[in-house]
Amino acid sequence: MNDATTHAPIPFGINLGFCTKRWVTPELWTAVVRERLGLDLVQFSLDLVDPMWPDAIVDRHASDIRRMAEAAGITIHSAFIGLAHYSFNQLLHPDPAVRNYAEYWLGRAYRFAALAGIPRVGGPLGAIPARLDGSEAEALDEADYGELITRLHRLGERAAAEGLAELYVEPTPLRREWPWNVDQARQMMSDTADSAVPWRLCVDWGHGTFAPLYGEDHGNMEPWFRGLGDVITAVHIQQTDFLLDRHWDFTVPGKVDPVEAAALMRRTGIAPKPVFLEVFYPFEEDSASILNALETSCARLKQALA
Repeated sequence: MNDATTHAPIPFGINLGFCTKRWVTPELWTAVVRERLGLDLVQFSLDLVDPMWPDAIVDRHASDIRRMAEAAGITIHSAFIGLAHYSFNQLLHPDPAVRNYAEYWLGRAYRFAALAGIPRVGGPLGAIPARLDGSEAEALDEADYGELITRLHRLGERAAAEGLAELYVEPTPLRREWPWNVDQARQMMSDTADSAVPWRLCVDWGHGTFAPLYGEDHGNMEPWFRGLGDVITAVHIQQTDFLLDRHWDFTVPGKVDPVEAAALMRRTGIAPKPVFLEVFYPFEEDSASILNALETSCARLKQALA
C-alpha cells in the first residue's frame, strides 16, 4: 500500500434507512442528503420501495429515483433490503415455499435496481428458526447450507440478466443467520466464487464487534478487515456499545471513534471502499431532531474520513 492510498479520502455516504416512513420520495430524500447532510453518495433502502408492488408502480418510482438522483448529483451505490424484509426469515425459512418466495423477492429487487440505475443489491440472507430449548446451533445444517449456495448461484444468474455488477451478503451477529463469523464468510465467498455476478461482503461495525457473540476482546473490526479484505467492498458504520446492534448516530456516546475507525480502515487496506452511516430511529421520534443529529454525525464522519 503506497502513501497516497494510505492518506486518500475514504468515500462516505449514508444508508437511506433513516428515511423510512419520513422522507420516502426522491424529491424528499435527495434534498435531505444534498442540502442538509452535504453528501453525494447513498445506499438505497428497500424500505422506501417494495419491489413487489405492481410493475407500473415500481417502474414509475424507479424512473423518478434515477432522474432525481442524477439531477441532484447523487450516486446510488447500492440498494439494501431494509428492515421490513429483514424481519422475515427469507432464504433460510423452514418452509421451502417461503424460501422460494424470498428468492423471487430478491429477483424483483434486482429488476427495480436495474431500472433505477442502481448497480448493486444486497443485505442479510435469512435466518433459521429458533430451537424450542433456546439453544443456538454453531453451524447451518449441511443440506440447508448447500441449498442456500444453490440459490445464491441462481440469484447471480438473475442479477446478470438484469445487468447488475455486484451482489452483497451482510454478515450479522446472530447464530441463526449466516454467515456470522469470518471463517463462515470466507467459506461462503469461496463457494460462490463462480457466480455469474460476484458476491461480496458489506460488513457492519456494530455486527462485527458484538461482544456477547465474539467476546470482550474482540472490540474492533480488524479481524474482519484483515481476514476478508479482498471480498469486502463496502462498510456500514454506526455508533454502538458492542453489547447490542444499536445503529445509533454519532451524537450518542459509544465505543466507535470515527478517527480510530478511519485509521483502522487505512491500516488494513479497506480505505478505498465506501463507508455508509447506517442509523435507525424510533418512528415516534421527531424528524427535526433526527436531521440535527444526522448533520452533526455526518460532519464528524466526513472530517474523520477525509
